[in-house]
Amino acid sequence: MHLYEYSIIRFLPQVEREEFFNIGVIVFCKQSKFINAKFYVDKAKFDLFKTEIEFRDLIDYIQAFENIALGKAQSGPIAKMEVSERFRWLTAVRSSCIQTSRPHPGRTLDLDALTTQLFHENIL
Repeated sequence: MHLYEYSIIRFLPQVEREEFFNIGVIVFCKQSKFINAKFYVDKAKFDLFKTEIEFRDLIDYIQAFENIALGKAQSGPIAKMEVSERFRWLTAVRSSCIQTSRPHPGRTLDLDALTTQLFHENIL
């Protein structure tokens, strides 16, 4: 049994208005040194919001977030941190167009299946 934490990843078209829609999920398990992130941005939903962010730029920001989560070396010094430090850095409170919910804990037997389940329940 794995004790895990997850956060929902949100896009805020205008940070000062605090409107958002969910675009991804990040799952972390310290014991297993597991971290995974999944994203999907509905272009039609994106187009409904007034924002200064271009859709392509948002996709680039998401890719950078995912690369850091997965520890890809080309993503800079944060991507080289331990899994738990990367998760804490990615889920820290910030004022930007990509934010995360507070982490939520749980237990599971299958972290990959859980990631997919959370993604389908909260994003798709």
